[in-house]
Order: sequence, then structure tokens, then C-alpha cells
Amino acid sequence: MNWKAIDFYPIMGEQLNSKNTMKLDFSPANKDLEKVDLGNTAVFNEFVFGQLKQSGKIYGIGGYLEYRVIYRRSERFETSEADFRNIHLGVDIWTEAGATIYAPLDGEIYSIQDNAGFGDYGPTIILKHILNGKDLYSLYGHLTKTDLGLFEIGQQIKAGDLLCHVGPYPENGDWPPHLHFQLMWELGEIFGDYPGVCAKRELDYYAENCPNPNLVLNCEVLD
Repeated sequence: MNWKAIDFYPIMGEQLNSKNTMKLDFSPANKDLEKVDLGNTAVFNEFVFGQLKQSGKIYGIGGYLEYRVIYRRSERFETSEADFRNIHLGVDIWTEAGATIYAPLDGEIYSIQDNAGFGDYGPTIILKHILNGKDLYSLYGHLTKTDLGLFEIGQQIKAGDLLCHVGPYPENGDWPPHLHFQLMWELGEIFGDYPGVCAKRELDYYAENCPNPNLVLNCEVLD
């Protein structure tokens, strides 16, 4: 599929580029994370937005197939002592709460759900699209609770329509404000949710089913 031939609408309302966006590293390579109390959302928030303020950028971005240490903040990601979900399947766009998010292409509202709980998605919307004759789903997590009442399941959405907003903590799953943006070819029996993080043993399947969101975002910082 020639993704570059598709005219995706910028999901933050403007193109993400090196002028307004910086890449954030949440892998073990970032030793600064060892000094951060990740379980304290206010402290974690100060760490994230301190980097953005220092850089003068509006957005922090990254995460696709990134091995992350930040999931130790929640037992939600621990499946057993020997198996931990810590590989990120989407792209996160860290920015101020209230930032507007737009549909990147035509589709319909597939699901609307509040995945409440510490470390979860919080308010979540999933869109269903048809891309070159094939189903494609896009997930938007960590939204505001008011977004849950904006649409109904099955409602048609056009590229460029205002879809939702970046939510504040704690209602966004208790994370520093950001959008979790993810693509999926198939959802199986899952409705209202989809794993945004996987264990290493699951990576081959999820990497195949969850294409790189930067194919839609086209952000040069992630190239």
C-alpha cells in the first residue's frame, strides 16, 4: 500500500514536524527516568512537560515498538513475574490537556468507552475506516470524559472533523496529558479497547496487526 499517496488530515490540526515537535525517549536508555517517581503522576507530568518547555516545542512524540520502562508504574501491565507488557504499539503525542484532535480520514465511530483505572486508556474512541478496500481501525486514548458524549456508534466522520481532546489526569487513565494514537487491521472480538502495549513474546503478531502510526502522522521527527 502506498501510504504517502493518501492525503491524511493532521490529527492535531497542524503538521507535526521538527519545528513544533521533539522526540521523547521512555526506554531504559534514558537514565533520567531512574530519578523520576513514575507512580506519582504530578511528578511524571513535571518531567514530561519540563522537557517540552526547555525545548520550546508544543508536542513530544514517540513510542512505536519502543521498549519502555514507564509501565512499571502500574500493575496493569504485569502478567507474571517473568512476563511484562512493556513494548508500545502506538505513538504518543504529549501536549497540554484540552488540545484538539481531528479525524485523519473518513470513517465511522466504531466504539466509545471509558477504560477507567490507573494506567489504562481512560476515555477512548475507536474509528473504523476503509483504506484501499481494507478495514483499518484507529484508536484515540487518554481523552476527556466530555468526549464520550460527542458521538454515537455508527456515526459517520469526515477527515478533518473535530473528534476529541487530550484529557487531563486523573480522568485520562492518570497519565501526563497525551494522545495515544494506534492503528489496527483487525480487532477480533475486542470492543471499546485494544492492547496498546504487548509482551516480547507477542511482538510478532502485534507488529503485523498494528502498522506504524507514523504512516498516517508523517512526522519527520520519527523518521
